[in-house]
Amino acid sequence: MSRFGGRPPLGRDRVRLSTTEKQAAVAAAKDQKPEFDNDKLLNLLRSAKNELQGMRLIHMHLSLLKDRDPTSQMMVRSIIQELATKASYLQSFNISNGDVIVLYKGLKLTGVTDVCQTVEQVFLSKTTLTGPNPYKEYSLYSIMELALNFINVIRFIEELQANETGQHVTETKPPITLEELGKLERSMQMFDLSPFLFNQGIANIGGGDAEMEYYELYISIKLLQERLCPDYDITANKWLFNYFTANLDQSVLRALNHGLSFMRGRRIGININLSTVISTGFVKFDERLPIDFRGQVVLEVSKGDLIENLSLFNEVVEFAQDRRYQIAVDGLNPFWVTNFDLEYLNADYAKIFWSNDMLEMDPQFEKYFRERIAEQDRCKFILARCDSVTSLVYAHKMGINLVQGRAVDNIMRKGVSVREAIAHAKVD
Repeated sequence: MSRFGGRPPLGRDRVRLSTTEKQAAVAAAKDQKPEFDNDKLLNLLRSAKNELQGMRLIHMHLSLLKDRDPTSQMMVRSIIQELATKASYLQSFNISNGDVIVLYKGLKLTGVTDVCQTVEQVFLSKTTLTGPNPYKEYSLYSIMELALNFINVIRFIEELQANETGQHVTETKPPITLEELGKLERSMQMFDLSPFLFNQGIANIGGGDAEMEYYELYISIKLLQERLCPDYDITANKWLFNYFTANLDQSVLRALNHGLSFMRGRRIGININLSTVISTGFVKFDERLPIDFRGQVVLEVSKGDLIENLSLFNEVVEFAQDRRYQIAVDGLNPFWVTNFDLEYLNADYAKIFWSNDMLEMDPQFEKYFRERIAEQDRCKFILARCDSVTSLVYAHKMGINLVQGRAVDNIMRKGVSVREAIAHAKVD
C-alpha cells in the first residue's frame, strides 16, 4: 500500500514567507520574465555525465499545485538561495512546466530537507496537490542522488519538451474535503473492512530454513476509495490524507482485535503511523495481542513519517523494544539507503521500492549502494514491489535477501520455491 503516514504538524496554516522574501520574489518577477532553463540543464547534465559523484538534485513539483502563483518559481529560488552559502556547488533551474530543479554538492541532507519542508509548508498551507509527482510520491519535493537518477532527469526534460506543443490537462478527481472526510470516517465505523484487508508475503532468498520472513497486512486505499468515496481523491490533500490514515490505522487495529486466527503460525507486518503507536487504540491492541504473536509483529513505518517526526520515532523504537515489536522503515530508494544510518535508527528492516531505473544506476554509485547494504549487520533489507524475475535476480546480485511483490506472489502461487526460481533464472 502506498502511503506516507504521520501527523499533520501543528501550525501548517500559519506558515508564511517573510515580507522581505515575498517582496524580493515579486520584485524579481516584475523586473524580468523568468527564462526557462530546460536546454541549459540538459546541456549541463550531458557535459557532466562523468562527474556525477556526490551531486544531488532537488525537484520542486510546482506544476502539481492546484492554484499556482505566477511568482512561484521565483519564491522557491529565493528560499533555496539560503543553502547556496553553505554548498560547494548549487545551481537552480526554472523548468517550462513550472517546476524548479536544483543541483547541489556539499550539503547535509538534514539541512536540505528542512528547507524543502519549509517550501512545501508555504505552498500547501494555501492550496493542494493535483496528484502524485513523477516519482509516485504525494510530496511537493523530491531529493535524489543524481548518479542514480541521471537518465530519469534527462528523459523528464526531453519528454517535457516533446510534449510542449500538444500539452493537455489531465482530468482529476477533486481533493476530498473536510466535510466529505467526516462522512467517510462515519461510514468506516459501520463498514466491514475485511474485504479490503490483504496480506503479501516477504520471501527469504538467502540462507536459513524459513522461506517466508513475514506477511505484510495492508488496506487497499484504492479499493476503499472506489467503494466508499468514488467522487473524491483521498490522497490529493496531503494533510487530510495523513489524518485519514491515522484514523484508518485505528479501524485496522479494531479489526485485528477481533482475532488474528487467519494468520496463525505466521509473522505479520502492519503498516502504521508513528502517532498511532502511542495512541490508546494501539495500547488496547497490544493488550489483546495473543501470546503466540508476541515478538512476531513488525511495525512498518514510512520514510516520510520518520523524517517529519524523528523524535517520535525514537520514542516508538523504545516502546517497540520494550514490547518486543520490530521496526521496518518503508518506502526507501537507493539514495535514502546511502544517506540513512539504519542501524543507528535501530531499524530491524529497511524496505526499498524496486524500479527498473536501478538497472541503469551509475557503476560507482551502485558499488557504494551494495557496500552500504553489506555493512548493515543487524538491519535486513527488503526489495519490495518486485514485478519481474529481473528484479528478484537484481536483489540477489546486490545482497538483498528478502523480496516482496507480484513476481513473488506469482511464483508462490505455482507452488515453486522463490529461491529455486531465481537460481533457474540466473542459469537461463
